Amino acid sequence: MNTPNNRRRKASRERLEQVFIELLQTRELDEITVSEICKQAGLNRTTFYANYADLYALADAIRDRLEDAVSELYREERTESFNSNNYLKLFRHIKDNQIFYRTYFKLGYDGKYQIIAYDRDLAQRHFGSRFVSYHMEFFRAGITRIIKMWLENGCQESPEDLMEVLNSEYRGRVEFLLGEM
Repeated sequence: MNTPNNRRRKASRERLEQVFIELLQTRELDEITVSEICKQAGLNRTTFYANYADLYALADAIRDRLEDAVSELYREERTESFNSNNYLKLFRHIKDNQIFYRTYFKLGYDGKYQIIAYDRDLAQRHFGSRFVSYHMEFFRAGITRIIKMWLENGCQESPEDLMEVLNSEYRGRVEFLLGEM
């Protein structure tokens, strides 16, 4: 492969993504055009379409990149089949990457996300296999809303503070996150 062209393509993709993310902070997806992104990125529309089919493909690429980064945080746990319940890793990642998470949620991926998984086996043991689907939904909605609220407030509290909130809400039973990732 031609390394200089690969570097240039990567740089173009990063620039398109950066401009798109910046625009999404103040506008809705349907208010943004490919032409506008290209103009602000200083790139041609052909460059955009060489990398993405449309704006939705660009949005999906950003989602995939964020989900891959979160998945990497817990790679060892997945490969070793254990659940450390280490939410601090997630909260620290969110604090360090706020603009990506705000974009992720603004694009509406929170209903379809892969960032937060639920340890179904552990929940079945803990709740005696009763209403596990309801517990899963309650947990996912709760943690998602806590994260969104934290992002809306500019992550003023520390990741450790968020961990304290989570622990207090679940009274030490916070063993359901990250099981299926």
